[in-house]
Amino acid sequence: MRWKRISVAKVVLVGTLIAAVVPPGIDWEMVYASTTSGANVVRTDQELQKMLLSSINQRLSQVQFIYQGKTDQLKGQLKKALEQVLESDPYMNYTIESYGYSYSGNTKSANVNVQLSYRETADQTAYVSKRVRSILDDIIKPGMNDHEKIKVIHDWVVLHLKYDDSLRNYTAYDGLSSGKAVCQGYSLLTYKMLKDAGIKNLIVEGTAAPRDTGISQLHAWNLVLLDGKWYHLDTTWDDPAPDKTGEVGINYYLRTDVQMKKDHNWTKSYPLANTLYRDTMTKLISRNDGMQSFYKKLKIELEYQLYDSSEIVNSSSKLRTKVKAVIKQGEQSLLFRYHGSHVNLMDDLQGLYRLGINSISYVESELDETKDLRVYVTWK
Repeated sequence: MRWKRISVAKVVLVGTLIAAVVPPGIDWEMVYASTTSGANVVRTDQELQKMLLSSINQRLSQVQFIYQGKTDQLKGQLKKALEQVLESDPYMNYTIESYGYSYSGNTKSANVNVQLSYRETADQTAYVSKRVRSILDDIIKPGMNDHEKIKVIHDWVVLHLKYDDSLRNYTAYDGLSSGKAVCQGYSLLTYKMLKDAGIKNLIVEGTAAPRDTGISQLHAWNLVLLDGKWYHLDTTWDDPAPDKTGEVGINYYLRTDVQMKKDHNWTKSYPLANTLYRDTMTKLISRNDGMQSFYKKLKIELEYQLYDSSEIVNSSSKLRTKVKAVIKQGEQSLLFRYHGSHVNLMDDLQGLYRLGINSISYVESELDETKDLRVYVTWK
């Protein structure tokens, strides 16, 4: 998806026009804000930030005030104040579409005019808040810990949104009202649901390159704080495209920086995510805290069992043993980790016909962080 943030500053001091410094990484266009006198008086950076934050929270499209003090650095002060206000609220940061500011006056005082436009109206944001509360009331059960909350929120977003190929739906409101959104909408809704569930998280701005194309594109996802550790969470990329009803991906669920950097990149500074969630899962399962059944189920859902050495299949006899056990349970599919070449895998799969099964189909892929294959085989 393409980031769009528009900003400009028009400054008139003693008849001099000064162009704004444009931050990198965003597609900027020109927004004009005419100078005008304001009724409120601002004297410090703290007062400036407070006024801007209050105005943005009210969704005001225009903020006018008088700045009293040295104005030789006012352009930089306005720019910094706006950036700090937006960075303090990730949801609002990616909901504002454009901003511009202008001022005129002398070296000791200036009339300032700030103009803002939003992707979401105040009523739309109120709708998001109300819907999120209702959704959380439905999916968050009493006694759930943060591991459980993150999983149900992740799954809800993936199951209820579809990627917007028209690239028009950018907000959490768009996602909830239409069922479609680009990555910015996914990450905003995920941010809001996690935040309202009491889970600290951030929105990561960067790029991603699908492995099938290798073409990098602008992208956004979440960074989640769980039990004091940070993890990446990409609900957009965990949603199959085209959308598949009832299917939830796991490849971008609570990942480390190293794992994400295989196809994601970011240039801003974010907290380090360097803890493998499967290691966290192993520790949680070993605890006697009454949550083992959930953790064991989650381990299977995330396919972490494939990293247990006992799960490695490296011969036709081991594969037949596993398939026999599955058949005995009345199942017709098996997910396993295969240590060997593609040619050897083909031979071992052919050997399954000796068990009297028919129509064998399989899907193979590289198992992350190993030299082995992830294989999912089905039969009739």
